[in-house]
Amino acid sequence: MKQQLQAQKLKGHHNLISEDRERLSLSGVTDVDCFDERIIRLFTELGELTIKGRKLHVDSVSLETGDMKISGDIWSLQYGDRDKTGPLSAFGKLFR
Repeated sequence: MKQQLQAQKLKGHHNLISEDRERLSLSGVTDVDCFDERIIRLFTELGELTIKGRKLHVDSVSLETGDMKISGDIWSLQYGDRDKTGPLSAFGKLFR
């Protein structure tokens, strides 16, 4: 079982389940860049993901397993560049 998880991590995987636009369950999360009650920006094994809404709340996150649960009024999900799988440097954020 552990070998299967490691093999999936090498390939890169990311799953997202949306329930009634009020709850998200994500897998393959590698880092959380920023979050507040209107926006959550995170990185998955397949690139950047921005979640926008109202009263957003990170219910749980485990970067060890890559699982994350979010609740709130979800308005949009926007995927970014597939090549960017980690946070930008402070210098890079200035030109974002």
